[in-house]
Amino acid sequence: MKELSGKVAVVTGAASGIGRALAEHFASVGMRLVLADIEKAPLESVAAALRGAGSEVEAVAIDVSEAGELEALAERCTARFGGAHVLCNNAGIAVTGAVWEVAIEDWSWVVGVNLFGVINGIHAFLPRMLASGEKGHIVNTASIAGLTSPGFFGPYNVTKHAVVTLSETLHAELTASDAKIGVSVLCPGWVQTRLHESERNKPGAAGDEPGDPDKEALRNIIGGLLAGGITPEQVARAVAEAIRENRFWIRTHPEMEPAVKVRCEAVIAAETPPAMFPTEM
Repeated sequence: MKELSGKVAVVTGAASGIGRALAEHFASVGMRLVLADIEKAPLESVAAALRGAGSEVEAVAIDVSEAGELEALAERCTARFGGAHVLCNNAGIAVTGAVWEVAIEDWSWVVGVNLFGVINGIHAFLPRMLASGEKGHIVNTASIAGLTSPGFFGPYNVTKHAVVTLSETLHAELTASDAKIGVSVLCPGWVQTRLHESERNKPGAAGDEPGDPDKEALRNIIGGLLAGGITPEQVARAVAEAIRENRFWIRTHPEMEPAVKVRCEAVIAAETPPAMFPTEM
């Protein structure tokens, strides 16, 4: 898709971080927007600002882990704009802790948002995009953690690896179908987001009790790494460039490539994988 102006972009997780930056960048190049997030007030704030700047915006508070809510979003997108051209399955969360210590409820929560949020988005939008016969593009947000396996990030790693292979599989299937829909997978490193504060949106009382000193310490470390990362705006520009170039991989942190290479070489050599930790990425 060389030309984005006038096209329709759908962005989940659009109330903050990378999602908000995507919405703002797409608006700046003349796209019409369908924005979704579980946080209603921040989402409406983003939408209001974009509308005030002259953009056409449909904003809907949804839970991406619920397939029916993505289906309703797709119907709303069709009713308002006639359909979508760009789909950014971007909503994501994280919890920390050892694999055996993370509560099952937290595993389900992260898998629901990070993996099924992408699956649900594809199921809701892709058939409509294919039926339109127009060119389109799907961007699935994974992570550098989808190409490596840092300790104490189990649920996040598992879902992001899944998003990578899901995207590769989708690319193969669309290529075999001679479809006009491109696929990209976004694998950023540290970005200035509130990922370490994901539990603000955790339903009910799932997972560990608040105030766990070990988890708090790890959250603080992760928060510092995120604060020192690149800006969401840099990521948004990279995404738009990849859409225009129909490029599959979107990798934003060249300094993290050695970690990916070491892991891949260990796989090829059938060697024990290196023990990596967030602070070493």
